[in-house]
Amino acid sequence: MTSLFRPYYIIQESEMAQPLDYNRRSRLKHVDQVFRSEIINIIPLTDMEKLFQLRILDGAERERFSFLPGQFVMVEVPGYGEIPISISSSPSHKGYIELCIRRAGVVTGILHKTRRGAVVGLRGPFGTHFPIERMRGNHILLIAGGLGLAPLRAPILNVIENRTDFHDVHILYGTRQPDMLLFNYQYEEWNRISDINLKVIVEQGDESWTGPVGLITDLLKKIRLEPLETYAIICGPPVMFKFVCAHLQREGIPMDRMFVSLERRMHCGMGKCCRCNIGSTYTCLSGPVFDYWTVMNLKEAI
Repeated sequence: MTSLFRPYYIIQESEMAQPLDYNRRSRLKHVDQVFRSEIINIIPLTDMEKLFQLRILDGAERERFSFLPGQFVMVEVPGYGEIPISISSSPSHKGYIELCIRRAGVVTGILHKTRRGAVVGLRGPFGTHFPIERMRGNHILLIAGGLGLAPLRAPILNVIENRTDFHDVHILYGTRQPDMLLFNYQYEEWNRISDINLKVIVEQGDESWTGPVGLITDLLKKIRLEPLETYAIICGPPVMFKFVCAHLQREGIPMDRMFVSLERRMHCGMGKCCRCNIGSTYTCLSGPVFDYWTVMNLKEAI
């Protein structure tokens, strides 16, 4: 199986002491390195999504690997191809990373059939990240729709682990139906954290659903905001960005205090395949995280 992996980039001894950093074009020589990784656990989330826990096999590589909330990796299944997936775990977990993967094509279909112990390749991490450091000392809105909770989970866990660095934290999550909710086994845990307000809404309830029914903007209307002391991170389908960000604008939150992820446009991670470009901007190089001001000036970004 190892023979199916592309050749490794040869790392110089002087580089071994440096942390990995793929968010610079000048260092794109590193992106051809493949980390052989074992799937150590698979957690079913819905009929379409599973959470994969992966552990880089080489101990030295595992220790050097690091990422920031909002970045993504390329997952390679030898013989089938590779796909871009946002990292869903906390950057502080050095032993493994977690990837929430929806069954949507050939590669994801193969991954959904794998079992613990299977070996895949990882490249990355790639892309920009949510500026969590800049948000310290402010109120935080963490807003997700549907699969958007997957990339949002990394900043959620990061904020929870550093809870005293932030003021009020609101987590708002919405899906079409209750059976599409992701990570519902963690909601009670998140709600127990001091001053974290988690609200979940669905567009269509069923007989078992006792929560609110409606759109995610309905949850926003019930939150009193201090616009110049608030940052927002929004992940989900592009159509959601327009309505959520428009509401936040009306509440007075500046556009450069709202951050969205365009991770759904990712493809090769290196700006070579030209499938993620928006005009002259490549979202895998300049994104996937953008402030909303930048997004509004990228034609057809959402």
